[in-house]
Amino acid sequence: MEQTAEYLNSLTNQIIGAAIDVHRMLGCGLLESAYEACLTFELRKRGLRIERQKPLPLTYRDVKLNCAYRMDLVVEGCVVVEVKSVSCLGRVHGAQLLSYLKAADLRVGIVLNFSVKQLTRGGIMRRVNRFPG
Repeated sequence: MEQTAEYLNSLTNQIIGAAIDVHRMLGCGLLESAYEACLTFELRKRGLRIERQKPLPLTYRDVKLNCAYRMDLVVEGCVVVEVKSVSCLGRVHGAQLLSYLKAADLRVGIVLNFSVKQLTRGGIMRRVNRFPG
């Protein structure tokens, strides 16, 4: 399927909606792994294809190295979702997401921080890889 901006926006909206549902049910204060498992459940319930803890090799000097990088979730093969449970999102989280997008050659990603009172206030960071491919 062609990944138009409209399709990617619709998909990220579905992901954010699922995350809001998880946050409403669980609140804040749990481990990232709990939120990741519940978000995976919610997204699959919505009929979306999810890859969880997807390995991400690193290319160094034209050599692909299987190191310890893993993307929390990849939704429909085109949106990276990183799940966090931290006091606040920082520049490092955006940088990590952008690095994953570039290494995976994907266009859009979201960081979701479940350790906030309201997910929509400081708990969502969306990044776009402007130069995929």
